[in-house]
Amino acid sequence: MSSEPAPRPKSTTPDILTGSGAILRSLEKLGVKDVFGLPGGAIMPFYDELMASTAIRHILVRHEQGAGHAAEGYASSSGKLGVCIATSGPGATNLVTAIADAHMDSVPMLAITGQVFSTSMGTDAFQEVDISGITMPITKHSFLVTKPEDIPATIAAAYHIATTGRPGPVLVDVTKDCQQASAPFIWPPKVDLPGYRPVMKAHGKQVQAAAQMLAEAERPVFYVGGGVVRSGASAELLELATLVGAPIVTTLMARGAFPDSNELNLGMPGMHGSVPAVLAIQESDLLISLGARFDDRVTGKPSEFAPLAKVIHVDIDPAEIGKIRAAEVPIVGDAKDVIIDLTAAFTDASVSTKPDYTAWWERLNSLRNQFPLGFTEPDDGLLSPQYVIQRIGEITGPEGIFAAGVGQHQMWSAQFIKHERPNSWLNSGGAGTMGYGVPAAMGAKVANPDRPVWAIDGDGCFQMTNQELATCTINKIPIKVAIINNSSLGMVRQWQTLFYDGRHSFTDLNTGHDTVMIPDFVKLADAYGCLAIRVTKKEEIDAAIQLALDTNDRPVVIDFVVSRDAMVWPMVPQGVGNSSVQYARDHAPEWEEE
Repeated sequence: MSSEPAPRPKSTTPDILTGSGAILRSLEKLGVKDVFGLPGGAIMPFYDELMASTAIRHILVRHEQGAGHAAEGYASSSGKLGVCIATSGPGATNLVTAIADAHMDSVPMLAITGQVFSTSMGTDAFQEVDISGITMPITKHSFLVTKPEDIPATIAAAYHIATTGRPGPVLVDVTKDCQQASAPFIWPPKVDLPGYRPVMKAHGKQVQAAAQMLAEAERPVFYVGGGVVRSGASAELLELATLVGAPIVTTLMARGAFPDSNELNLGMPGMHGSVPAVLAIQESDLLISLGARFDDRVTGKPSEFAPLAKVIHVDIDPAEIGKIRAAEVPIVGDAKDVIIDLTAAFTDASVSTKPDYTAWWERLNSLRNQFPLGFTEPDDGLLSPQYVIQRIGEITGPEGIFAAGVGQHQMWSAQFIKHERPNSWLNSGGAGTMGYGVPAAMGAKVANPDRPVWAIDGDGCFQMTNQELATCTINKIPIKVAIINNSSLGMVRQWQTLFYDGRHSFTDLNTGHDTVMIPDFVKLADAYGCLAIRVTKKEEIDAAIQLALDTNDRPVVIDFVVSRDAMVWPMVPQGVGNSSVQYARDHAPEWEEE
């Protein structure tokens, strides 16, 4: 017999943790590795715990909005949950823009905020704001936690809600006394969410009906939205599209969901979409909408959108189906699961009625030949912004990640970079948030340290969140920033040129076209510890981009001084039908190829 003592049974007594300790332990249990935040009084107990963590990297931002957008970039480029942290009052309200942004674009994000003592709530205490109430319309759910024993279940529920169904932001507001008090830490907690039962698997009869309709269509178009990216369905979409042989258009949020190099891809539809993509939808007899929400920037005037088409609408959110356009075949379910089922069903449905799209493709290819995407060189001696962005995409290659601000440079980046894979194109689609680019790129680089990550920003956007370059330098996050500097609020200026008789009211920024240069972006970037470059000549573009790609010990900022008169074409004016893409044909000199 062995003289070794019998092993003692493991203790089942739960650890006693403070509320702050429970938040940290919960995040660790859920596999969170990186968080972005900025401390303050009401969240200080949690930061005291976080300081000792070896499992979670905290990145100290310079503004809470930067934390929110960084969490978005982290999530959108990786498919993982993005986490941001702020204190009460103004710290929490500074997250609101990023939370709204994540809500519009279905980004899985967890925002943790501190709150004043529960005994002080309702008294207008110092830095007291009802952030759970403020964010209720722009989150999937908002929690207020006042008891430490409730922390594990709340954090677990927040994670589940944010990352399942249609992804989105969840806010957890924790009072300071809850963070300081102690309670047993029980994991895994019981998560009880009555009424939250997202439908993942579509109804079989609806899928069969869609397959039959697709097999009988003569001019079908796959209208692909960001839901395909969020569900990780790109490979399945490629298989379905190849099987069917019908054209595909990818919305602003879906760029990269289907390779631009694939001959089935007609490009981006909508206000600034390609003419083939826009008119394909207008002339189609069947629209297969996959994870798209019929946004006004795509539809234009809804009553004139795809007037000849029947609609199959696939979305995981039942609230989206029928919201803008009635669907003959509504399908509630996860895009990936539905596409797999639709592929199988179409294979069966098309056996006896194999579709022939020869005439349809003749029409579409004639549109491609007649209206290629192109631009003309500016006549003011300054750089072409389209060319700059095109070269960034070509030199970096499809393995890069491109985060854009909002405005003309956003549209040019969507148009002139060849997007070949999902999660490589990050932008603020629904909210249209200026200042998104730099912090989103920062978050994406943290999530993807081995990929080159560009922030393609306008001089207006850049001035809203450029302070995060300090965060990047200190934390060794070597993003590349391309400032498309037209010395103006370019998209507003374009609208003023077209629709306000050229009255450019308060859109000049004075950032580099004349003798005035406020700020001098090269000096500013240098002050932040970045490699700073200014490019004013076409022959300097490639070398500057390559130097940025070769520099990985610090952030790089390139100030590209471009023409302020360049416009985004095509363009469907707001409030009219998409057949008015004719407007772009008549008004744009840039239909010529380079």
